[in-house]
Amino acid sequence: MKVSEVTAVIERFAPLAWQESYDNAGLIVGRPDQEVMRALLAVDVTEEVLDEAEREGCDLVITHHPIVFHPLKRFNSADSVQRCVERAIRSNIALYACHTNLDSAPGGMSWRLASMLGVGSLRVLEPQAQHPEAGFGTVGELPEAVSETVFLRRIMERTGARVVRHSALTGREVRRVAVCTGAGASMIGAARAAGADLYVTADLKYNDFMTPDGALVVADIGHFESEYCAIELLFDILSKNLCTFAVRRSEASCNPVHYTI
Repeated sequence: MKVSEVTAVIERFAPLAWQESYDNAGLIVGRPDQEVMRALLAVDVTEEVLDEAEREGCDLVITHHPIVFHPLKRFNSADSVQRCVERAIRSNIALYACHTNLDSAPGGMSWRLASMLGVGSLRVLEPQAQHPEAGFGTVGELPEAVSETVFLRRIMERTGARVVRHSALTGREVRRVAVCTGAGASMIGAARAAGADLYVTADLKYNDFMTPDGALVVADIGHFESEYCAIELLFDILSKNLCTFAVRRSEASCNPVHYTI
């Protein structure tokens, strides 16, 4: 099967036109007409993921994060990005990323995480101006209200997060929840405007936890923890549409952030 046939399935779900202007989603290494036999799904392209791809006979690696985000001026194996790109070219492994377009797609990243947490009746939190059917984040309702502590524990159980950083608890119950996978500090205001009791995201800074008037609890579950669902989401998209194409979930896709508790 050609790379273009595989990526066309992904792009029907998450068109490249929906990615942000700063992004680099799409085919990064390889040719659209390149024949591939098996895909490996991961969050990031790392040397360990490429080890796994070679070991398992995968000639296409599909990730959420693009391996090349900023222009490369040289290839001399000086860092892991250069080494991975060089190795992929030598090993004839195509590299494809589905990043902010997968974040923005209806049913995409935030929708998947929200569903994992039991949040339903979902709608877009911040629609795109040019593509209002798409957008970042989602907001919805729990079937029944639960305490803040119970919901925070649920986050840890269902995402594998070892730590959840959060603002001061209010003592109120949680019914409406906003979710944005990845770095979502810029959407705290949107979550508040949507009437969310709690906002789940990642990469919050110190001042982000000082929520005005305590009307909203913000919870930072970690970037990797919030986006690990990309593997299952991409697996579902491909396996349901390409029944004869082999797709493997990476076992080497690991969180680069470690915790001592």
